[in-house]
Formats: sequence, C-alpha cells, structure tokens
Amino acid sequence: MVKVSAFINAAHIYIRIKMTEETVMTQVAWVLSYVQGGIAEAWKDNLLDELAKGESEVELVEQLFTKIRNDFGETSEKERKIEQLRMIEQRGRTCDKYVQEFKKVTRGSSYERRPLIKEFKRGLNGAIRRRLAKAEELPTTIGEWQERVIRLDRNQRQSRAEERVLGRNVMCPGGNVQPRGRYGGGLYRGRGGQIT
Repeated sequence: MVKVSAFINAAHIYIRIKMTEETVMTQVAWVLSYVQGGIAEAWKDNLLDELAKGESEVELVEQLFTKIRNDFGETSEKERKIEQLRMIEQRGRTCDKYVQEFKKVTRGSSYERRPLIKEFKRGLNGAIRRRLAKAEELPTTIGEWQERVIRLDRNQRQSRAEERVLGRNVMCPGGNVQPRGRYGGGLYRGRGGQIT
C-alpha cells in the first residue's frame, strides 16, 4: 500500500515522456511488467488472464491505475489512520514524544473514549503500564491518561538520573559526602583527622 502512489506517479511520468505514441495495450503491458512479487504477481497473472479472455477491459492506462489503486491502495484516510493507530508504540521514546505522535495519528481515526484509551495503553512501554496499574485512582479520559504517563515518565527519568549521580557518592558519618569512583578513593577523614 505504501508504494502504490509512488509507483503510479513514476509510471505516469515515464509514459508521458517515452510512451505517448504507444498503444494503450503496450502501455498497460509495460506497467504490468513492473508489477512483481508476492500477491502483486498473482494479481497481475489473474488480470492478464482476464484481459486475454476479454473478461476485463482496460481501454485507457488510467483505468489500470484506478484498478491498482482500488486493489492495493489505501481505501481511505480514515482506514490508514486506524492502521497507524494500531501499530504505534512508545518503544525507547519519552512519553512526551509518544503522546505527541499518538495525538497526530489519532486525528481523523474516529477512535474515541475507551477504544482510544485502550490503543494508547497498548502502545506504552511495559514499565509505565505496570506503574499505572498500581495506581489507586486511574484516569478516565484520554487527556488525563496522557498527562499521567508524561508525569510518570518524567519522574522515572529524573529518579534514574539522580540515582546515577548519587550512586557515585558515599554518605559518610557526620553528613559529609565523599566522592567515589575515578578520583575518590572511598576514604574519608574521621573526627580525629585520621584516614579510615
């Protein structure tokens, strides 16, 4: 489906530049010679068989392009949006980015309320979904769900960043923080000035 428009546009251009003097059947045969692989190959064989038997008429190459669009192309913007909505996932993105992408795909999909929330939750990373499941009060609208996951994700990322920083330091008696790692040897001076 993704390649249909590009294929038809390229074929249009070539026919206009190189094949204007050719018969319709030559133009059709040329276009069909590039319909290859998988289900497209079987579709082409069936069409050629129908043309040979006179069961299908293609009087203009435009009719062939219409047939290709109808059989392989996207039937509507709404269906394309629904398909995108069913495939979108957060993966390694932040929730901010996932929410923005989700909103973009949602426009024109006709999904609302529960089905929309269900698709939104399905696309979230497992860690965020598990944290949401532990919440006492769950959001009720898609906007509330989006705000909640963004907040959870930001908090989780902030917590991880703090752990990385704090994990390099050791808290010493008396409240002094002694660096550990590359330049800190893990030793500190006690009350009497002795190294322990």
